Amino acid sequence: MPMVYNAGEVLEIAQQIERNGARFYRQAAAGASAERAREALQALAVMEDRHEKAFAQMAAALSPQERQEVLYDPYDESVQYLRAVAGGRVFDLRSDPVAWLEGGRTMSEILHKAIQMEKDSIIYYLGLKAVVPDALGKGKVDDIILEEMRHVTLLETMMGFPEAAG
Repeated sequence: MPMVYNAGEVLEIAQQIERNGARFYRQAAAGASAERAREALQALAVMEDRHEKAFAQMAAALSPQERQEVLYDPYDESVQYLRAVAGGRVFDLRSDPVAWLEGGRTMSEILHKAIQMEKDSIIYYLGLKAVVPDALGKGKVDDIILEEMRHVTLLETMMGFPEAAG
């Protein structure tokens, strides 16, 4: 039986991605020994909170019809992609990224993991654009993608911090 998603469900997945990211950054910040790394990680958590709220607002603006309509996808590509996301083959929404931090991780490991999480979210949001109508915030999705790209840049910059070397 094929899985199909409506815009509301896709936006709920986006909100979960952002909640996971915010929790990860807060936990990583709590364990950071360097003040500037801690501040940067906390700032990333706040940005993820804003993204979650933006997706929640988009979902709240959906009409009942948009919540039930199935994405038109004649080749089933978007549905296959979303199925891969839901099944954990792109990234596992069911796993807790904070649990990965347990047992002590170096700042370098944390930054590598964060960069991968940001890249995964960008890929998802590029697919999300296919189901978010222009009137409901497709432009906001573009803005979030750009901000996630800036997160990657910030994280790459943080890789050069002395505390990330070890």
